[in-house]
Parts: sequence; structure tokens; C-alpha cells
Amino acid sequence: MGNKKYVLVGVGGRAQFFYCAIAEHYRDTAELAAFCDVNQTRMDYANKLLTEKYGHPAVRTYKAEAFDQMIEREKPDTVIVTSVDRTHHTYIVRALELGCDVITEKPMTVDPEKCKQIFEAVQRTGREVRVTFNYRYAPHHTKARELIADGTIGKVTSIHFEWLLNTQHGADYFRRWHRDKRNSGGLLVHKSTHHFDLVNFWIGSEPESVFAFGDLLFYGKENAEQRGVTKFYQRSTGNPNAKEDPFALHMDQIPNLKAMYLDAEHEDGYQRDQSVFGEGIDIEDTMGVIVRYKNKAILTYSLNAYMPWEGYRIAINGTKGRIEMSIVEQSYVNSGGSKALEGALKGKHIVVYPMFGAPYEVEVEEKAGGHGGGDPVLLNELFGTPVEDIHNRAANHIDGALSIMTGIAANQAIRTGEPVKIADLM
Repeated sequence: MGNKKYVLVGVGGRAQFFYCAIAEHYRDTAELAAFCDVNQTRMDYANKLLTEKYGHPAVRTYKAEAFDQMIEREKPDTVIVTSVDRTHHTYIVRALELGCDVITEKPMTVDPEKCKQIFEAVQRTGREVRVTFNYRYAPHHTKARELIADGTIGKVTSIHFEWLLNTQHGADYFRRWHRDKRNSGGLLVHKSTHHFDLVNFWIGSEPESVFAFGDLLFYGKENAEQRGVTKFYQRSTGNPNAKEDPFALHMDQIPNLKAMYLDAEHEDGYQRDQSVFGEGIDIEDTMGVIVRYKNKAILTYSLNAYMPWEGYRIAINGTKGRIEMSIVEQSYVNSGGSKALEGALKGKHIVVYPMFGAPYEVEVEEKAGGHGGGDPVLLNELFGTPVEDIHNRAANHIDGALSIMTGIAANQAIRTGEPVKIADLM
């Protein structure tokens, strides 16, 4: 069996995770054949990275409208989709129809209609969709699954999951295309898909009904005005009003961001450094969600995107005790530095509290790589020689759908003030 052949669509920040891995570690098992994007400058920069940093030959480039031609000419086995979230379904469905399998960045898509289109295409074509949930592969998350599966705390009855994004990473979603809910589904779809997937994965159940509150309480112009801010600007780079703002992103000072976005603006007008206190932000920065699962377990979930530290606290309660997890993560700006910083750990504790017995800390082996050491395991599974995974961490389109449906239902609950049944959405 020869190398598997890959093409990649959407060469922004997330794409580097995949194409750099193939170029650096997986040339013996994976062949990267082409890039596809709306922006030629960005594809040229991706090729420059391939050749100069990894000594990999440049690959052919295709504009987005030539996607079909690319598939016809390159005949890839698999299409890697890392475009803007709202366009994922377009490329996933078309790739499946043209006889390819798909690896897609999370979230798989942003609304139920697009989800149905993906499901129908999988059924019609018999091809596969893989959703890359890095968090499943982090050793401490695998350990939580093991503890639950082993019956350490009996039957899981409730989970409390508090996620904090700090003022570096959290702010980044309010600078770029994610700030428009039509692009990203908001943070409850774009970001929380990771967390809702973990809960589904841990407890082996599916969400049944969801209620939520959410609002924009920190970012946005109105909130800044109320706090007494008087200096406003539309974008950071080169703007004197942004000089003293700790929330500003100066792309001309970050080579990777300059090459990928600032130098590519003339083609599509996309600005990567918009003010987080500007107009037109329609996603929430403060969210609280409650979920009931088919196995009767209850999840209470919160996400705040402007905290002084980054990470999460999780409590998993069961009929025989409780597991507490406290994880502090390294902060980062997407494409602004080392990929290994993404989700890298600064501290972690997992403590088991048996119902009748002394609490004890669970040791978890620290692994190198982003997402707490999960990234290298996932990448090897995608592009290398996979080893048997007793934890069944590989996620398909069904897992992809179940993880976003919680966020989609939460968005609807925020909008209407009514609880939402997942079955009514799909």
C-alpha cells in the first residue's frame, strides 16, 4: 500500500497544524499534494513555510472556485478541511461526493441544516469523515475516561465544567472572523465543541435537552464605553490609539501573522487584528449552560473569555464518589508563535474523592506536544502508522454532530429563553 494522498482547503492558522506535521514527520506515509484557499498570497506563504522551514517541495495551489478541478487533477484519498467554520460543510460534502474521505477541524459545522447535509452525504457516498478532537488525546482526559470506565466513582450523575479563556487567547476570538456568529456559531459552537465532546466521550451518553444564558458583557464598544474607555480604533496595526491597549494585536511585529494575514489583505480585505472593543461583535463572552443527558446525568457548564488565567476546573460526581480536575493552560494567540503552546500545560491536578475513604491524587504521565501531549498522538493516528486505541478516541461525523448540537441548542435557548430538545434540532 502506497502513501495516502492529501489536499488541504483553507490555509489559515489552523492549517499549519496539519501540513507542517506531514512535512516534518509523516512523509513516509503521507503525501501532501495541494492547497486550496480564497487567497493566493496565503497559499504562497504556506508553500514558503513548506520549502524553507521543512525542505518539502512546494505543492500546487488552487483558488476556492477550482476545488473540483483540484480533486479531479490530484486524485487525493483525503481532503483536510480547515477553512472558516461556516464553509466546512461545503467542502466536506463536495469532497465526499467526489470520492474522497475527509479530515475536518472542529467544529464540524455551525448549524443543524449544514449538519444534515453532511450526514446525508456520508450516507449517500459511504465515505468517512474524521473530526479532530485533540482534547480526547490529552493524557489527563484519557485518564478521566479510564477512571469513569473503571467504576471509580460509580455511575456518573452530574458534571460541573468551568472553562476560562484569558485576555490573550480569549480576546483573539473577538478580533477575527469568529466575532460574527454566522461564521463560527459563537464560542458555544466554535470553542465549547471540545468540551461538550469530552463530556459525551467520558460518560458514554448523548445530550438530550439544553438551556442556557449568554451575553456580551466585557468585549464590544458599549461595554468599553461604560468602563470609561475613550480611545477607540477599528484595527490595531499601525494605529496610534492602539499603542497602549493591552488587547491590541500588532501584526506588523509578528512575522507569521504579517505574512499570513497583513500581506494577504489586498486580496480579500480580511483584517485579523480588529479591535475587540469595536462595533459589530455578535457573539457572547459570558455563558452558562445546563444539559440533561439520555442517561439522566446533568452538566452545568460555564465559559468566560476575559479571565486572568487560562484553563478549567471540572468536578465529576457519581454514586461512589467524585473526581476533581484542575488544569492551568499556557496562553497563546493562534499563529502568533509555537504550535506546541496551544493547550500546553502549566499545571494539572486530578483528585479522586471516594465516598467512604481518603482522597488521593492520580498521577498522569506528562507528554510533550500541544493540547497536553494529545496532538502528537492524534497526528500519528491521522498520518502515521496507527496503533490500536483501546480508548476509541477517533471521532466521526456522529461525534462531530453530537458535540456541536449542545452549543447550537444553547444558542437557541439564549435567543428564545426556552429550553431546547436536541431531537427537535436534528
